[in-house]
Amino acid sequence: MAQPSTTSDTPATESAGSVPSTRAGGVPARLGDEQSQGKTTIASGVVQKIAGMAAREVSGVHAMGGGVSRAFGAIRERIPGAGTVSTSGVAVEVGEKQAAIDLDLVVEYGAGIVELARAVRRNVITAVERMTGLEVIEVNISVNDIHLPDDNGTGDEAAQARVE
Repeated sequence: MAQPSTTSDTPATESAGSVPSTRAGGVPARLGDEQSQGKTTIASGVVQKIAGMAAREVSGVHAMGGGVSRAFGAIRERIPGAGTVSTSGVAVEVGEKQAAIDLDLVVEYGAGIVELARAVRRNVITAVERMTGLEVIEVNISVNDIHLPDDNGTGDEAAQARVE
């Protein structure tokens, strides 16, 4: 059975000593530009993980996902061997040359949401384009919740004390 072909680090049109083709701004040539040495495809799960990690790197992002997905993620983290949910709150559409990303965020109280969204968008676009070569055409951000300083479990104790 024939093995699928893969690309090398050097495009076929490059001669020794020449510079690899790049887009404006130094971004590597797109995946669709590969013609003679094979084709590279990137799974949507890869783009989801990159986008999720890049969003979490921004200070002020408390968590990702809506209430239901965060609850399932918390349960899954307690199961030995299940791993962590790194794609919770991230949805992507990946084409041959472009990607569109939707993020659901929970922000820390006191963070400027507009500035935070700009920083997250910038960080996600930079990371995905740098690591995959895909052009990110949009990053839609939905802020679903805000994390308050006293949201660390003390609310349940206060509710129990009140009904005794």
